[in-house]
Amino acid sequence: MIPIALPFLGAEEADAARDAVLSGWVSQGPQVAAFEREFATLVGAAHATAVSNCTTALHLALVAANVGVGDEVITASHSFIATANCIKYVGGVPVFVDIDPDTYNIDPVRVEEAITGRTRAIIAVHQMGMPCDLTALVEIARRHGLILIEDAACAAGSEISFNGKWERIGKAHGHITCFSFHPRKIITTGEGGMLTTSDPGLDRQFKLLRQHGMSVPDTVRHGSAQVIFEEYLDVGFNYRMTDMQAAVGRKQIQRLDEIVARRRHLADRYQELLGNIDGLRLPSEPAWGRSNWQSYCVRLPSRVDQKTVMQNLLDQGIASRRGIMCSHREAPYRDTSRCHDLRQSELAQDHAIILPLYAQLVEEQQIRIAEALRIELHA
Repeated sequence: MIPIALPFLGAEEADAARDAVLSGWVSQGPQVAAFEREFATLVGAAHATAVSNCTTALHLALVAANVGVGDEVITASHSFIATANCIKYVGGVPVFVDIDPDTYNIDPVRVEEAITGRTRAIIAVHQMGMPCDLTALVEIARRHGLILIEDAACAAGSEISFNGKWERIGKAHGHITCFSFHPRKIITTGEGGMLTTSDPGLDRQFKLLRQHGMSVPDTVRHGSAQVIFEEYLDVGFNYRMTDMQAAVGRKQIQRLDEIVARRRHLADRYQELLGNIDGLRLPSEPAWGRSNWQSYCVRLPSRVDQKTVMQNLLDQGIASRRGIMCSHREAPYRDTSRCHDLRQSELAQDHAIILPLYAQLVEEQQIRIAEALRIELHA
């Protein structure tokens, strides 16, 4: 079986987790603090806050941005449902707009068309690691006084040309960027997430809210020669990352450049192997973006059935996934969200499939995948 994804983990990560276990400090502690510093340096951010996953990161971003009941948040329906769910968590109203069919990312023109007097924020998803048009989105957010949150769950290591310079996603170019370290992402801590921002006030809120609103962190109390009584200044959450996860994450970010380079090579090879299959639409990078190729998504000809193709590949030992889901088609959002024309989003879900892509994928496997897909589409 060729899986859809495979984490790139080794003995160094296992040893790091073991050392954290044996240190006696296993919850949020010194490893988490070091991971935050190193990740911020990696992406060029002023501040970073580690949390339990990207869903909790998005939730904290909306809470800290004061998005509340009745506030509208413009985002893509074409995203994992967590993006929309986080808007619901704070009582907001998701406003779904369509995507650019070339990048599978939110269309800035549609974003501006959807802005009303109740709009409070924009959540832009860097879908499958492909960078959004941040130049346009930052300008729209600035002009309308909106909070711009980047859902960069898949985008660690992706880059964008911004103001004439190549920079990593996560600086943040908007107000807040949220990352995931789920096993299907480029780097992983098993589960885990990170928020980055240039705003020290937002960073203080993230660090307060992730730990029940506790005024004095555990690390400070345990390291103090004086007795300290903490206070609970806000209703917060238990969104902490463990030190075992952070220890693994610190090793993973040392591998990031290697992993991204490998995945970019594999994406180029897919372009060569699949480029002459009639009717198959391949992904492409915009001139201002460099993807980490978290996923490689192809659009099937409309004449073939997506599920049939996927089943036939699976029967040959090749895993695939359907195109990214559309949240507005799911029960919680059918009657409770505002939807603009979502034709491109629906076409992407119904006619695209994601092919296996991970650092350990080898040439023979890519050839096997390409030939199986070629035969299937020409049958």
